[in-house]
Amino acid sequence: MNQLLVEMDGFESNDGVILMAATNRPDVLDPALLRPGRFDRRVVVNRPDVRGREEILRVHTRKIPLAEDVDLSVLARGTPGFSGADLANMVNEAALAAARQNRKAVLMYDFEVAKDKVLMGVERKSLLLSDEEKKNTAYHEAGHALVAALLPYSDPVHKVTIIPRGLALGLTMQLPTDDRHNYYKNYLDTQIAILMGGRIAEEIFLNQMSTGAGNDIERATELARKMVCEWGMSDLGPVTFGKKEEQIFLGREISQHRDYSEATAIQIDEEVRKVVSTGYATAKRILSENRETLIRIAKALIEREVLDASEIKMLVDGQELPPIKPLPAKTDDGVQQVIKPERAPAKGGERPATA
Repeated sequence: MNQLLVEMDGFESNDGVILMAATNRPDVLDPALLRPGRFDRRVVVNRPDVRGREEILRVHTRKIPLAEDVDLSVLARGTPGFSGADLANMVNEAALAAARQNRKAVLMYDFEVAKDKVLMGVERKSLLLSDEEKKNTAYHEAGHALVAALLPYSDPVHKVTIIPRGLALGLTMQLPTDDRHNYYKNYLDTQIAILMGGRIAEEIFLNQMSTGAGNDIERATELARKMVCEWGMSDLGPVTFGKKEEQIFLGREISQHRDYSEATAIQIDEEVRKVVSTGYATAKRILSENRETLIRIAKALIEREVLDASEIKMLVDGQELPPIKPLPAKTDDGVQQVIKPERAPAKGGERPATA
């Protein structure tokens, strides 16, 4: 819930302002609250940018002992789209992870674990998968990761895992390098192709289909319908279809009123199918041309269960992966010894790599 500071005629608190909780969609408020003269001022609070996230992290880590390898600026750049509550949750989870290992300071590793938990959900290591399900999940996620790695307008792959998290058996997580405020058509087409990559990998390499692609297909179809009906990104032209009625304060559900003919509905369905089919064809071409690379990624997932951005890049480039790094271990006295890594001086205008 965003916080809005507003002043209201005829009714004020002791400090002259009223703190009102509202959603980030002011159009779902009761129209009587928004009529002229009711509120004198509206302040919209958006999600914090990279500088705001760094300052929020600085506030929440003020009373937490941090190891020398923790860099809040790197964490801020690696958490685009996080709200203040998400950042607070991440700091809390990192502190808990360090406490479970009896460490006296929170490592950068603990923050990475906490970030993945906030982004992807809690690991369900107790859920045992059969070898067949594990192989299917590995190829499915490898399909997502490879399409995302090779298409030019996609966000960088952050992490790929076949450890069940939440309701998913595996996840491919992408993080943008910068905060996004507009989404362009080539970016949205790329997202649909990435969503189709998992199903196509199952079809090409395992000669079967599974229900694991159900959420991918649903998201791709929803995105394609928005491109056609809301954003005018189709051959139907810059026209919106469907008028939303959001009178929820009168006891009604948020619904969409159909304001177009049956013939137009048929055209909309055809355009949505065309957008999804184009993304499907793009993903199929990429995976068919890079069969060996996808097999390498899938085998590495089966062996390691988790691959980060650098490991995915090495596999795409045809390089061998280094040995698995050991996890930070606690000492007998519970004190974690941390060696501060040497950092090269930053060049002018160069951005440090994000996680």
